Amino acid sequence: MTKRITVAIDGPAAAGKSTLARRIASKLGYTYVDTGAMYRAVALWALRTKVAVSDMHRLEQLAKEARIEFKPGTNAVLLNGEDVSEAIRAPEIAGAASEISRIPAVRRELVHKQRAMGEQASVVMEGRDIGSVVFPNATVKIFLDAEPQERSDRRARESALPAEVVAEQIHERDRRDRTRNESPLVQAPDAVYVDTTGLSIDEVEAALLKLIRDRTSNGKERTN
Repeated sequence: MTKRITVAIDGPAAAGKSTLARRIASKLGYTYVDTGAMYRAVALWALRTKVAVSDMHRLEQLAKEARIEFKPGTNAVLLNGEDVSEAIRAPEIAGAASEISRIPAVRRELVHKQRAMGEQASVVMEGRDIGSVVFPNATVKIFLDAEPQERSDRRARESALPAEVVAEQIHERDRRDRTRNESPLVQAPDAVYVDTTGLSIDEVEAALLKLIRDRTSNGKERTN
C-alpha cells in the first residue's frame, strides 16, 4: 500500500503559499488543501445564517458540522456540497474569517478535518500552523517567506487599495498571526526555510519540487 505523503507549507501573508501549493499539488497529483479557505467557508456560513463572529459556541458548532471538500485537480471549494469558491473570496468574508480563526474551538474543529484529509489522500496543505500543529510529522515541511516590503508589493498588485494601506494590513496580519495564543505562526524546527524575495514563481516552484522529490521518490516516500 502506498503511504500517504503530506507536504506542509507554512508562512506569512503574501509569501506565495497558495499559488505555489496549488501548482505543486497539480504537478505531483496530490490534493491541494487551502486551510484559509476552510475558515472562509465557516465565515460564509456564519454570515448566511446570521451568526455573530462573537458567538463562539455557535461558531464551534458550524465548524464541526461544516462539510468542506477540495476537489482534486481543480481549485473548487465545496461547502455542504455547494461550490463556494467565488463566494468565500468576498472582502467581507475575509474580515470575518480573520476574526473566526482566532477562536480556539473553531481551530480545533478545523484541524481535525485537516488531519482527516491527510489520512485520505496525499496532500499539499498550506496555512500558518500546518507543520507545527496540524501535521507535526509531515513528510516534507516548508516555511515560505519574503521581505515584508516584497510581500506588501505583491498583495498591492492584487488589490485596488493604496500601497500604504496594504502594507499596514500585512503588518497587522503578521502581528496577529505570530502573537495569537492558539496555533501562532512559527517555523517548525524541522521545516526548510525558503526566502522567495526576488525570485519568480517558476524559480520557487522548481526549488520546492526538487526539495520534495529529494525527500520522496517521485511522490513516493523512499524506503532506504
